[in-house]
Amino acid sequence: MNKKKIFNDPVYGFVTVPTERLFDLIEHPYFQRLRRIQQLGLTAFVYPGALHTRFHHAMGAMHLMSMALRTLKDKGVKISAAEGEAALIAILLHDIGHGPLSHALETAIFHEVPHEQLSLFLMQRLNTEHQGALDLAIAIFQGSYERPFFHQLVSSQLDMDRLDYLNRDSFYTGVQEGRPGADRLIKMLTVVNERLALEEKAIYSVENFLVSRRLMYWQVYLHKTVTSAEQMIIRIVQRARDLARAGQDVPASPDLHYFLAREVSLLDFEGDETILQRFVQLDDFDIWGAVKLWASHPDRVLSYLSRSILDRRLLKIQLRSEPFDEEFQLGVVELIAEHFSLPPEQASLLMLNGRISNNAYDAGGETIDVLTKSGRVVDAAEASDLPNIRALSQRVEKHYICYPKEIAQ
Repeated sequence: MNKKKIFNDPVYGFVTVPTERLFDLIEHPYFQRLRRIQQLGLTAFVYPGALHTRFHHAMGAMHLMSMALRTLKDKGVKISAAEGEAALIAILLHDIGHGPLSHALETAIFHEVPHEQLSLFLMQRLNTEHQGALDLAIAIFQGSYERPFFHQLVSSQLDMDRLDYLNRDSFYTGVQEGRPGADRLIKMLTVVNERLALEEKAIYSVENFLVSRRLMYWQVYLHKTVTSAEQMIIRIVQRARDLARAGQDVPASPDLHYFLAREVSLLDFEGDETILQRFVQLDDFDIWGAVKLWASHPDRVLSYLSRSILDRRLLKIQLRSEPFDEEFQLGVVELIAEHFSLPPEQASLLMLNGRISNNAYDAGGETIDVLTKSGRVVDAAEASDLPNIRALSQRVEKHYICYPKEIAQ
């Protein structure tokens, strides 16, 4: 059987699967599940074209990784066939642990179980199936391999993950200003002392990448309507979870009901392999199937929120730079209680508040390094002759409050 397949990707054109092992991993049910998880959660409520999946993103990131490895080899960086395949496997599987609706439900279904840890668990399970052939890929994914630039290509402030999701998300949303100039950035990559760096002439491309990232966060990922929709689906699942744990009947698929009915922590995943097997059965369809059932649930909070999100009657959202004062919030809850004839403790569940923040570049974290013409390696913020990168490292924070539009009238 020919396993060196070619996929036709709308963003990059033809994407090649270079080895049989990569093809086998793509064919595995764990990876095929990513076809049923949307990359941008509920963003399609604002940008109707944003219906691409984690599967698309993983394939695209693998393609960019192959381009990066080819660039580095052309510049004389020694990369063995085993290292190259391992890097491709690490980026291909980096998101395999995402749950339904991507980031939106990461804290609503589980208790402090990050998707990166679930990705590692699934990679370890796949490694067992492949008789240890993924050892090097896992080391690269975890950052324990002796050549750190491989891990930086998978996870850093300028990795193939970010380059693909900015490219792909801007394509599918139609927000063309979000395109990060991935091709030029990849062509400018180099390695100095086994760490990733960019040639000095790429500095303006780095600025463009960071501006694109900030723009995409405010215009797409943290768009106020997207924030309202995501907070609604989080509250819906939280309410269903609380009702299920209180002994009430909450219809759901068997695997979703399992997680709703009990608190599952990271230790539980480590101690009971059947929990991981239940997790890989979950996808977006479990959530939407349950929400359709919950729209007629006798609990009025659950049914109101479920019916509202199905009909796209989203909660009104207000944003401001300062937190909403407690008196204002109490007033909102009183209006909700009066309008819907709900007791205050239930009315408070229809008011959602919190904060969102964005900084395109974390100057205090692992830097984006630039190799100057004099041979020095400096932080990109220092290499730039403009203050743009330092400005983009400033965190901007906004506070939000969401409530039913009925009370705004």
